[in-house]
Amino acid sequence: MVVVNIIVCLKQVPDTETQIRIAPDGKSIAQEDIKWIMNPYDEFGVEEALKLKEKFGGEVTVVGAGPKRVTESIRTALAMGADKGILINDPAFEGSDSLGTAKALAAVIKNLEYDLIFTGQRGVDDDLGLVGAALAEFLDIPVLSVITKVDVAEDGKSVRVHRPVEGQTLVIESDLPALITTQKGLNEPRYASLPGIMKAKKKPFDEKTLADLGLSEADFGGGARKLQILELTPPPQREAGRIVEGETPEKKAKELARLLHEEAKVV
Repeated sequence: MVVVNIIVCLKQVPDTETQIRIAPDGKSIAQEDIKWIMNPYDEFGVEEALKLKEKFGGEVTVVGAGPKRVTESIRTALAMGADKGILINDPAFEGSDSLGTAKALAAVIKNLEYDLIFTGQRGVDDDLGLVGAALAEFLDIPVLSVITKVDVAEDGKSVRVHRPVEGQTLVIESDLPALITTQKGLNEPRYASLPGIMKAKKKPFDEKTLADLGLSEADFGGGARKLQILELTPPPQREAGRIVEGETPEKKAKELARLLHEEAKVV
């Protein structure tokens, strides 16, 4: 019987409705009063993994990296239906860049059995989109990026995916194992049910430090970043809107055209 074992890498990010403030150091965000959620693009990866599990069997393992609070997002994935959770939690990891994150994830995943790995195509916080490709490089497997459709062959040995490219669709085939970065349109993530939430509390969950993974703390954290953040600045404040006055629609349209031409200088 063919089974497909899948790993989903997830990141915890600020809720998109959270008001972001720049920290006093000018290089990071203030983390007080932030609501943290699973990266929305990673949700597509969890859902696709669960759909493949329902078709082929096998296990879905969720791997995350970061502080203890990331446990909540991993538990959410377990409540949705994933089987196991692993958190890389080490103070020395704080401030690591995409390359450091990929290196830590690879150290965990290389010791697991897997046919497919899903990551979100990017994180909605830093918006870099680097972890998936770097992780695939560390594991020496193909990467299929920004995917909106996944079809695993019945024998579980290959996969065919769709990638949108400038209004067209690129169809790509790859042997397994492979890494896929997920995009909006791939699926509609399910909600965790109450029974699922209760079961998640009893599912296997493991926590690893960098030392547990045989990694050196010197390769992680802010000091080891290849990409340095020099300064964060808020976007310029928008000017207040204006109401175009006029006794008739025609006069309003004429005044609007004048404002766009003489003041805004866009026509």
